[in-house]
Amino acid sequence: MPIIVLALLALLIQNFAEPYQVRIAYAFMLNLTLALGIQVFMGNSGVLSFGHVSFMGVASYAVSILTIPVAIKATLIPTAPFGLAALQLPMPAAVLIALLLVAVLAWLSGYLVVRVSGAAAEILTLALLVIAYVVFTGWIDLTRGQRSLYGIPVVSSLPVAAAVAALAIFVAKMFRDSNPGLQLRASSEDMLAARAAGVHVARLRHVAWVLSAIIAAAAGILHATFMGVIGPNNFYFSQTFLIIAMIILGGSRSVSGVIVGTFLVSAGNELARTLENGPTVLGVELPQMFGLTGFFLGFVIVLTMTWKRNGLMGDREFEDLIKIGRIRNTKRVISRDINSDVAPQP
Repeated sequence: MPIIVLALLALLIQNFAEPYQVRIAYAFMLNLTLALGIQVFMGNSGVLSFGHVSFMGVASYAVSILTIPVAIKATLIPTAPFGLAALQLPMPAAVLIALLLVAVLAWLSGYLVVRVSGAAAEILTLALLVIAYVVFTGWIDLTRGQRSLYGIPVVSSLPVAAAVAALAIFVAKMFRDSNPGLQLRASSEDMLAARAAGVHVARLRHVAWVLSAIIAAAAGILHATFMGVIGPNNFYFSQTFLIIAMIILGGSRSVSGVIVGTFLVSAGNELARTLENGPTVLGVELPQMFGLTGFFLGFVIVLTMTWKRNGLMGDREFEDLIKIGRIRNTKRVISRDINSDVAPQP
C-alpha cells in the first residue's frame, strides 16, 4: 500500500505541482530512502547509528567524481589521484561502482561495529561520521575540501526518487519480516537468550549493517544526481539529526513508522523553515526567527523520547492497524447482534 501511494503521489506532483513543490517532494523521497536505510540496522538491532550519512556522502562523492566531465575536472580537481581527473564514466557504471565501494567499506567497518553494543556502538558510529567528514574536507585533491563539487550530470527526477524509495520500502519490509530480521530484533530484546537459542548476532548485525549502508548510498546518489553540486556539509551533523528525528518520531522498529515520521518531520521542517524567514501571514509581517528549524528537530526528539519512546507507530505496520480496525468492527457487530437478540420483546 505505501508503495502505491508513493507512486501516485509522485505522478501527481510531477505533472501538476509547482517546481518548488517538486523539489520538496524529491527531498522527502530522498530522506525517506536514507531513513529506511538506517532503520534496517537501527530498527532491527536496537543500536542507534549516527554513521550512515557518511555512506551517503561516499556514494555521492564517488558518483560525482566519476561522472563530472573531464573538462570541468581539469578546473576543479586537476591533480585527482588514480587518474580520475581524466576519467568520465556513464552514469549506470558510476552508480554501480559507488554502490560497490560503499558495500566494501560497510563490510570492513562492520567488523568493528558488530563487536560492541549499546553506547559503545553508538559512539563508534559517530566516530565513523566524523572520520568521513574529515576525509571529505581534508582530501582536497579529490574532493576540493570545503569547496563544492559541481558539474555533476543532473539525471534524476521525482519519479526516479519515488522508485528508489519504493524499492527501499520493499527491501526494509522484507528484511524486517524475514527470519534474520526476526532473530536480530529478538537479540536486541535479550542478547543472552538469543545467543543461547543459537542466533548468530554478530553475523546478522553485519548483514544488516551492509544492507543499510547500500540503501543509504542510494540516497547519496539521488542527492548528487538531482542537485548537480555537493559539499561536505551535506553529509554531517545537520543531515544526521534530521533523519534521526524522523526515525525516532515514527518508531525505529517499524517500516511504516519511518514513513510516518519522515512525512511529519518533513512537513514540520518545511513550516519551520518558512517561519524562520519571517513570512507575511494575513497581512502581518512576522519577525525572522533564525534557528527555528534546529529547535524544531530538538523539540521533536525530546518530546518523543519523553512521551512516546517507541515512536508513534511503535512496532506496528500499516497492515497491523488495518487488522486491528477490522477486528474492532467485527467485535462491534457481534456485540450489537447479541444485544439485539437478548433485548426484551414487547
